[in-house]
Amino acid sequence: MRPLRFVALGDSLTEGVGDPVGEAWRGWAALLVDGLSDGPDTSVEFTNLAVSGAQTRDVLERQTPAALALAPDVVSVVIGVNDTLRCTFDIHAVATRLDRVYAAFRAQGAVLLTACLPDPGAMLGLPGVLARPLARRQRAVNTVVHALSERHGAVHLHAAEGAWLTDRAMWSADRLHPGERGHRQLALRFHALLEREGIATGDTPSAEPEFPAPTRSASLWWLATAGTGWVARRCTDLLPQLLTLAAAEVRHRARGTSARLDLSASHAVASALAALSVAEQPDAA
Repeated sequence: MRPLRFVALGDSLTEGVGDPVGEAWRGWAALLVDGLSDGPDTSVEFTNLAVSGAQTRDVLERQTPAALALAPDVVSVVIGVNDTLRCTFDIHAVATRLDRVYAAFRAQGAVLLTACLPDPGAMLGLPGVLARPLARRQRAVNTVVHALSERHGAVHLHAAEGAWLTDRAMWSADRLHPGERGHRQLALRFHALLEREGIATGDTPSAEPEFPAPTRSASLWWLATAGTGWVARRCTDLLPQLLTLAAAEVRHRARGTSARLDLSASHAVASALAALSVAEQPDAA
C-alpha cells in the first residue's frame, strides 16, 4: 500500500509561524501527521505548500495545481485572513476562488479540511474604530468558508471561537499567530474531528509543548526585527484603506446608522453565495 498523502495549503498559520523548530517553522499541520497513521505499517507523506502572506488567489493559482499533482488523500485549505488585510478585499472573489479550490479536491476524492479563523483586529487589540471593519471582513470570510465547507462535505473546524482565543499562553509574541501550544491545540481539534470520521486512527497529538516558551526578551527581539517587517509589509496597502474604513465607522456611529455597515456586509456575503448557487445550475445561462 502506498503511504497516505497529506498536503497542507494556506498562509503563515499553516506554514507554522509561531512554532519554530531549529531554523524552520513546524505548525499544526505537521503536528497532525502522526495522528493520521494507524501504526508502523502505515506511513504518511506530508507536503506543506503554505506560504506566509498567501491569499485565496495564491491558493487557487499556485498551491492548488501543485497539490492536485500530488493526488492527496487528505488536504487542508486554511486561508482568508490575508485577504481581509488588503485593499483589494472582495468577498465575491474570495467565495468564487474557495469554491473552485474545494471542488477540485473533492472531485479528486480527497478528504478536505477547512477552518474558520479568528478576527485579526481583535487578536491585535486594535482600537474599536479600526478593529470593527476587519472584524466585519473576517466574519464575511468565515461565513463563506462555513457555507462552502458544508456544501463540499469538508471536515470543518470552528477555530474562530473557544477559550483558546483569550488564553495568552496559546499565542506567539505577535499576538496574531499561535505559539507552539496554540498550534498543538489546532492539531488536537482537527484530530478529534477526523477521529470521529474514522480518518485519524493514530495517536492523539500532545497538548504539551515540546520546547520552552520564548523568553520575553526573545519575543521582543522578534517583534523588533522580523515582526516589524511582517507588519510593515501588510500595512503598505491596507493602512490607507483602513483609515478610510475607520472614518466611515465614525460617521455612521455619529449618525446612529452603524447597523447599515453590518447589513451591507451581510448582503454582500449572501449575494456571493447566491451567485455560486446560480452558476452551478445547468441552465444558469
